[in-house]
Amino acid sequence: QVQLVESGGGSVQAGGSLTLSCEVSGDIYNLMAWFRQAPGKEREGVAVIGRLTGSTNYADTVKGRFTISQDKSKNMVYLQMNNLKPEDTAMYYCACASSAVYSRWVNPPTYNYWGQGTQVPVSS
Repeated sequence: QVQLVESGGGSVQAGGSLTLSCEVSGDIYNLMAWFRQAPGKEREGVAVIGRLTGSTNYADTVKGRFTISQDKSKNMVYLQMNNLKPEDTAMYYCACASSAVYSRWVNPPTYNYWGQGTQVPVSS
């Protein structure tokens, strides 16, 4: 069993920055990702990091603005978000997969466990 707890969400103005945190407890994971879901839209993969390799990947919409990182000693995963835009407004979720294919990272069914989400409203 794995438990994920997100924190760090909150209102921010366009152009601003925010860092989301995800505390991971329980079994060891293979992949950790951040997803987001805006009202009326499908859940979208934002960024992924491999636990062992540290390899990362990003959605095209956030490349160059968002950075995913991990601190394995603290079992924490972070999402640094810079130059936020109104279209980044969404509920953000962290998710982990105990055994997964990296190439399928954008697919929600890849992940076994999800956090409860943290809201990020970006105002113009």
